[in-house]
Amino acid sequence: MAAPGPSSSSEAGKASSEAAPLQYSLLLEHLVGEKRGPRQALDPAAFGGFPSPPKSPEQKMVERAMESCGFKAALACVGGLVLGGAFGIFTAGIDTNVGFDPKDPYRTPTAREVLKDMGQRGLSYAKNFAIVGAMFSCTECLVESYRGKSDWKNSVMSGCITGGAIGFRAGLKAGALGCGGFAAFSAVIDYYLR
Repeated sequence: MAAPGPSSSSEAGKASSEAAPLQYSLLLEHLVGEKRGPRQALDPAAFGGFPSPPKSPEQKMVERAMESCGFKAALACVGGLVLGGAFGIFTAGIDTNVGFDPKDPYRTPTAREVLKDMGQRGLSYAKNFAIVGAMFSCTECLVESYRGKSDWKNSVMSGCITGGAIGFRAGLKAGALGCGGFAAFSAVIDYYLR
């Protein structure tokens, strides 16, 4: 048997291309053409993810409350209170002058005096950390709400505002240094946390 010539194979190719549309044409018909079906929501389980049920109105309300500026400020205040108290007690524990009486430098302080000084220092640090944490968190939330973006600039701006407000009590120069120092510290922390 003789093989068909080149002219007969090209004629067969033309006939088959006219009879059946190309594959991408079929795909286009199903994606944008008349045969397109209604759009369905994707199921995360189909891609190997865990399916999640739709959120109830109570869950949405709790999420909105937890993302509010007031909740973030309260959470930072409580966190600062705990962290500041622990830091104050720790620094008082390693300080050799805790319970020291300047009137009688050779007297050994009692355990009660040492514990009293540790408690006072812990309370002082706790209040300061709580105030700074609440100020920073509230300022960052307000800056983020105003800008409509969540990026590193928010923490730098809020760090400058917080540091400037704290340092401004000691004067304009201290306010400027507080702004710059707190903004730089916030940028470094934000860089490592993101």
